[in-house]
Amino acid sequence: MRRYLTTFLFVSVVSLGVTVQGQRQLFPGAGNLPFSAAAKGDGLIYVSGTIAAQGDIKAQTKAVLDSIGQTLTKSGSSLGMVASANVYLKNAADAAAMTEVWRQVWPKDAPVRTTVVSDFVVPGALIEISAVAIPTGGERVVVAPAGWSTANPYSYAIKSGDSLFMSGLVSRGVKDNQPIDGDMTAQMNVIMANAGELLKAAGFGFEHVVANRVYITDGTKFGEMNKAYVPLFPKDPPTRATVIVGLPGPTYQVEITMVANKRPKQAFATPNADGTPGRPSATLSSAIKVGNTLYVAGLLGNNADNKGNMEAQTKETLARVSRTLTAAGFSMSDLVDGMAYITDIANFDAMNAGYRSVIPKDFPARATVKAGLVGADGLVEIMFIAAK
Repeated sequence: MRRYLTTFLFVSVVSLGVTVQGQRQLFPGAGNLPFSAAAKGDGLIYVSGTIAAQGDIKAQTKAVLDSIGQTLTKSGSSLGMVASANVYLKNAADAAAMTEVWRQVWPKDAPVRTTVVSDFVVPGALIEISAVAIPTGGERVVVAPAGWSTANPYSYAIKSGDSLFMSGLVSRGVKDNQPIDGDMTAQMNVIMANAGELLKAAGFGFEHVVANRVYITDGTKFGEMNKAYVPLFPKDPPTRATVIVGLPGPTYQVEITMVANKRPKQAFATPNADGTPGRPSATLSSAIKVGNTLYVAGLLGNNADNKGNMEAQTKETLARVSRTLTAAGFSMSDLVDGMAYITDIANFDAMNAGYRSVIPKDFPARATVKAGLVGADGLVEIMFIAAK
């Protein structure tokens, strides 16, 4: 199983057919795991988390990016059209060597990037990368606020049409690129101030933010993070997943990745199992609809009956996802991208079993990494994007 899995994750993305369902296009891989190599919907291409578990970090980074490049060629794009990339490293010390290879692929106008420290389902893997790309010929505009440091190997933001993709923001001075130390509140204040400047430079505001990923290094700081986060989004807050991971910088406690969109947005709360309306939260929306895209928050499925049961929790998570999609006028067949956070790599097969029982075929793209969850007794949290 492990040897087969390693081969699948690297090789499958270069042997693609195409499945068309309405406006959604799927580019399946050659293996039998429950995700496609890539999916296209509403003008964007989503590439699954890609791993190549042979060699050192430089060799693996190159192999992963080469594989993603082949996937994008098959799906009507290229590495030069990547807007956003999520990089997961096994070892924080590998960040510099990974970046050397990254700079060779993107010597200028690089995509936005978020880098966190995690673990993977394949033994020997040192890196996993997922990406969002713009089809060839689409708009791809780099946003660089005046006076901000240009030393980073990634763009601060990439704009395409009504969408804005932002790099993961940490507590760092934007002019000198130096870390700004402090407690969670202080670091959040720096991050949100920088986010406000970046949004403004792109012609956006916090009211346009639709989906966030929040990475914290200490789960006990979750409440402190929320106190600084929530006031920025007084109405229809973005969807969000918050997980516990490592961060490459030694002083960073939090990193936040944002996606914004200028189209009119509509917020949804997950309906209850009995069909009654869900209660909106001041912290996050269960889903945000903009145009033909729906961003679904990271949802958990733990309850009193399924404690310790990964397969059951995955089924319940997807049941809640299904209710959320239906409330917004979407369905499981509209899913184009998923992000699964699991607390124990040993539960990967059980998670996939629960996943397949609900989504048996025509899979969206997906990445899966190890992360701590802030929900008590939660074993899996899954965040989705759907598009018509």
